[in-house]
Amino acid sequence: MAPHSTTIDTAHIKATAQKELLDLLVAVRGKKTLILDKSLSGPVGLFCKLSALQDHGVDKIFWLEENVVADVNRKNIVFLVRCTVKNALAIAAHVKNNAKIPGQQFEYNVLFVPRRTLVCEKILEDEGILGDLTIGEFPLHFIPLEPDLLSLELEDSFEELYLRKDYTSIFYSARALMNIQRRYGLFPRIIGKGDCARRLADALIRMRGEEDASDSTSSPFALAPSSILGELIVVDRESDFMTPLLTQLTYEGLIDETIGIHNSKIEVDSSLVGGPQQSGTTTASSSSASPAAVSSQQKKKPVPLNSEDKLFENLRDTNFAIVGNLLNKVARRLNDDYEGRHQAKTVSEIREFVGKLGSLQQEHQSLRLHTGLAEEIMKHTRSDIFNRILEVQQNLAAGVDPSSQHDAIEELIARNAPLESVLRLLCIESLVGQGLKPKDLDNFKREILQGYGYQHVLTLAALEKLQLLQSRTSITSSTSTRTNYTTLRKSLKLIVDEVNEQNPDDIAYVYSGYAPLSIRLVQCVIQKPLMTRGRRGEDPSTPAGTGTTVNWAATGWRGFEDVLKNVKGKTFDELQRGEEKAVRARNLLNGANEKKVTVVFFVGGCTFTEIAALRFVGRREEGKREIVICTTGIVNGDRMMKAAMEK
Repeated sequence: MAPHSTTIDTAHIKATAQKELLDLLVAVRGKKTLILDKSLSGPVGLFCKLSALQDHGVDKIFWLEENVVADVNRKNIVFLVRCTVKNALAIAAHVKNNAKIPGQQFEYNVLFVPRRTLVCEKILEDEGILGDLTIGEFPLHFIPLEPDLLSLELEDSFEELYLRKDYTSIFYSARALMNIQRRYGLFPRIIGKGDCARRLADALIRMRGEEDASDSTSSPFALAPSSILGELIVVDRESDFMTPLLTQLTYEGLIDETIGIHNSKIEVDSSLVGGPQQSGTTTASSSSASPAAVSSQQKKKPVPLNSEDKLFENLRDTNFAIVGNLLNKVARRLNDDYEGRHQAKTVSEIREFVGKLGSLQQEHQSLRLHTGLAEEIMKHTRSDIFNRILEVQQNLAAGVDPSSQHDAIEELIARNAPLESVLRLLCIESLVGQGLKPKDLDNFKREILQGYGYQHVLTLAALEKLQLLQSRTSITSSTSTRTNYTTLRKSLKLIVDEVNEQNPDDIAYVYSGYAPLSIRLVQCVIQKPLMTRGRRGEDPSTPAGTGTTVNWAATGWRGFEDVLKNVKGKTFDELQRGEEKAVRARNLLNGANEKKVTVVFFVGGCTFTEIAALRFVGRREEGKREIVICTTGIVNGDRMMKAAMEK
C-alpha cells in the first residue's frame, strides 16, 4: 500500500519489522542457534514465521531462561532479547557456561530490542564478556495486532511508569510515533491529558526538532503536516485508573479476564480446537519449548484471536449477553448451508457446493471454538462470586454509598475470592470515594493480611504508592490532584441507565451501563455535538456551557475546560506546523483528504473494552475519520494488581 493511502499501512509495518530482523540474522553467516527472550516470542511471532527464520539460517531456538548447553555443531549463537539488566546477566551466565566446554569456541551476537543501552553494556563489561560479543540492536516498536490496533507490547509498562517511575516506555512510544510521522507527515495537532501524556508529547516535539535540525530527512517535505493524519490524542492511564479495574463485559474482554489474551493468542484445551494446527501459522514461539515443556502443555494449544477469524471479528466487540444468540444464528445458518447438499442435483450445483465446502468447514471449526469459549466463560460468569463482585463494582461506579458495600467485600474475603478481585474492589472504592476512611482501610488491610498472607504488606504499600488504595486523610493532606469521578459522572454522563446491548447507541454498552472515562475524553475532542448535548441536565437540543454556546466546530479541548479540571494530570493542545512550501508539496502529492486518520494513543496500556468502545465511536464517525488505536500494551484489572505484587 502506498504512503498516500487514507489509513496507516499496518502490513508495511509488519513487513519492515520482518525484513529488519531477517537482515540482522543474515549478517551472521552460516547456521545459527537463536536464544530468545521469552517475552519477545509472542511479539516476534506476530510478524515473522518460524519458516522464515529457518530459511535465514536459524537452526534451533531456545528460551533465554533455559540452561542451554550449546550445540557443539553450531558455533554461531544469536541472542535476541529486550534490553534489561536481568537479560544482560542471563547472557553473561550463558557465555560463561559455554566457556567451560573444552576445545570449543563460539561467536556471540547480541541483538537488543528495541535499542542497546550503556547500562547493559556496562553490566556485560563488568561480567568480563563484552569483548566476546558483537552487539547490535533491533528497533522493534509498533506491532500491528489488527489493522486498526498497534501495540508496543511492553508488558511491564504500567508498573514501570506508575510504580517505578521509569519513563523508558515513553521514549519508545515517541520513537514509534516518529516512525509514523516520517512516513505520513506530522500530526497537525497533538492533544492529550495526563502527566505521562505530556511527557510523550514533549518527547515527540523534541524528536521532531532534532529531525528538522539533521540532514537525514529523505525529502524536503517529509516532516510537513500530514494530509492523511488528523489529530493525535494521547490518553494517560493515570487519568482514568478506574476503567480497567472494572470487569470487562465484551466477549473479547471476558476472554482476557477469564483465560488471558497474550499477543493476540490464547491457550485453550486442545479439545476445543480439534485437528492439528496448520503449518503456515507456526511462529517462533512454537519451536522454542523444550521436550519437557511440550509434554506438559499437550492439553493446551495456542489459538490466534484476530480478524482473520470472521466469526470472532463479528463477536469480539459485542456485549457477552448477546453472544449466545449470535452463535445460535450462525449454527442454524451453517446447518442450512450443509443441508443444501441435498438440493444439489446437477453436476454444476454439486460443483458449486463442493467449492463452498472448504469455507463451511473452516466456519464450522470457528463456531466450535467460540461455542467452547463461551461455555468456559459462562462457567465463570454464572458463579456466585463473579456476580457478587460485579454487583459491588457497578454499585460503586454508580455512586452508591461505599460503606453499604463493605459487608459484601468482607464476605468475598471470607470466601477466599481471588485476591486480585478483592483489591480491585477496594481500589475502585478509593478512586470513586476519594479514599477510604482510615478505620475502614485498616480493617480491610488486616483482613487481607490474615486471609491471604503477610507477604502482601508489600502489595498494599505498592498500591498506595500507585495512588490506587489510599485513606482520605492522606489524600486530603496531599497536594496532587485526583480524578473526581463523582463530578464527572454527571458532566460526562459516565452512567447510562438504559443500555441497548443488542443494538447499542452509546459506548456504555461495553460495561453494561458504565461509559469509560478515557473514551468520553476522546469523544470530547472528536464528537463535540454528541458530548455537548444533555450535559448538566440541559435540554438535549441546547449546547452545553456556562451561559455561552459551545462551538461544535471548535478544535481540541475547547468547550470542555471545566470538565478537564476534574481529571488528573496536565492538559495540552499543541499545533505542529511546517514550512509553507513543504505543506503545499505534500498536499499536491497526496491530495487533500477530507477523511483523516485520528490516532488515539494510550500511555500505560488500554483494555479490550476501551478498544471496542473506540471502534463503536469509529463506526459512528465513518465518512468523517478513521480511528487507529495505539498503546504501550494491553492491560486489565488483574494485571494492574499483579504489578503491585512482589514477584
